[in-house]
Amino acid sequence: MLETATVEPGTPAMLAGFDHARLGHDHHIVFPDLTLRISQGERIALLGRSGVGKSTLLDALRAQLGDQGAWCPQANALVPVLSAYHNIYMGRLAHFSRWQNLINLLRPNRACWQEISALAETLGLDGLLRRQVDQLSGGQQQRVAIARALYQKRPVFIGDEPVASVDPRQGARLLELINERHHTCVVALHQRELALAHFDRIIGLDDGRIIIDAPAHELTPNDLDVLYAPD
Repeated sequence: MLETATVEPGTPAMLAGFDHARLGHDHHIVFPDLTLRISQGERIALLGRSGVGKSTLLDALRAQLGDQGAWCPQANALVPVLSAYHNIYMGRLAHFSRWQNLINLLRPNRACWQEISALAETLGLDGLLRRQVDQLSGGQQQRVAIARALYQKRPVFIGDEPVASVDPRQGARLLELINERHHTCVVALHQRELALAHFDRIIGLDDGRIIIDAPAHELTPNDLDVLYAPD
């Protein structure tokens, strides 16, 4: 079951909100009473252990934002037998007709190929666009998933562990690129150092509650230890 609160009218800075919302999946309620405001221009990192509700919250946010949100899922959701190019192109399937998409599957559109090639180069995927994604490494597949989200060209980036399969240095570079291309970002992470360095607001989740909601510059890695303390 997934119940999201209606976005309240008012300040233009308001992007999405949850007012005492019950969020969950099937019959399992993860957040029995969630109140949260997200504003335009914020870069928010969601932190917490696996299973505390980060993905549930991102799913609810996606439902509110609709086609404003560019989605990068945790499991990548790539089509293994298709090339990296075609997986990235899928980010904008809805922008083209069914006939154009079919032709592109057989013979890549020149303009789309050039645009995707330029994007792939910024992500270190140059030379790999024709390769099936099941022949790529885990880190390369994750960059393909990020490229697909960036290719959607939507104002808000929503990512569920988008840099989990790359090293911290690559993760930092990818987060910089994501932030450069999106006015607003909401990203679930496990790497607290990356969260503090690349986001301006930290939301920490535990047991269906928000236990940290503070500007990143007011926090240290030690302040975040409470989110990962054993039960």
